[in-house]
Amino acid sequence: MGHDAATLAAILSGAGFIAAEEETAELLECAAGDDAVLDALVARRLTGEPLAWITGRSSFCELEIRVAPGVYVPRWHSEALARRAVTRLPPNGTAVDLCTGSGAIARTLMSRRPAARVVASDIDPRAVACAAANGVEAYLGDLFAPLPRALEGGIDVVVGVVPYVPTPDLPLLQRDTFAFESPLAYDGGPDGTAILRRVLRDAPRFLRRGGALLLELGGAQDRALRPDLARLGYTGVKVLHDEEGDVRGIEASLT
Repeated sequence: MGHDAATLAAILSGAGFIAAEEETAELLECAAGDDAVLDALVARRLTGEPLAWITGRSSFCELEIRVAPGVYVPRWHSEALARRAVTRLPPNGTAVDLCTGSGAIARTLMSRRPAARVVASDIDPRAVACAAANGVEAYLGDLFAPLPRALEGGIDVVVGVVPYVPTPDLPLLQRDTFAFESPLAYDGGPDGTAILRRVLRDAPRFLRRGGALLLELGGAQDRALRPDLARLGYTGVKVLHDEEGDVRGIEASLT
C-alpha cells in the first residue's frame, strides 16, 4: 500500500468515503510516520469501522472529544442542538445531557459555561467511562434514573440525543452502522418516539419552571409529540432545522 497522502486519499475515495482527504490527514497523524501502523489503521477503516474509534477522537463544536471503541460517535448534525442548549443555560446554571455517549454535548456546555454544573447519563458502561475520561460528571443508568435526587426541580436545561430512529427504518441506515455500533443507540421504537416520550414525561420532575428541554429528532416527529408537549405543560415549542431545512430537533420550556 502506498503511504503518501494522495494514494491513501484515492484508496479511501474509491471505497466510498466522501471525506477521503480529511480522513487521510487524520490517519497519517495517528500513525505518526509508522508505515505498518498506518497500513493497519487504513485496513480497519476500509472495513467501515468508525474513524473516531480508530483515531480515538472526534471534533465536535470546535472541541476534540475522546471516543472509545464501542461508544456512539458524535455527529456533526447534533452541533446545532448543543449550541442552542448553551444559549439556554445560565452562566451558573445546571444542565443534564441524556444518552451522553462520549460526552460531546456535555463537554460543549462545560466549555461554554465553565461556572455551570453539567451532569450526564448513559445506559452503556463504555459510554459513561468515555464521558468521564472527557471530564464529564457521568452516571450509569437509564435516562434520569441514575441522577442525584438533589437535582430534582432545579435543572435549567435537559438536552439529549436519545434513540429516535423508527424500528422499521433501522435497515435503511448506512450499511456499516450495525457492523460496529449498537442498535441501542438508534432504536426509538415503532415510530421512533418511544424514548422521546419518556423524556417528555420524566423531565418535569427535574426541570425548574422556565427550564428548557432540547431533544434531537427527525422527520415528522415534532408534530407527533405536540399533544404530549401540550398535555405535560411545555410551551414555546420551537422546531430546530439544519442548514438544508430538515427537522433536527425541538426546543420547549416548562411552564
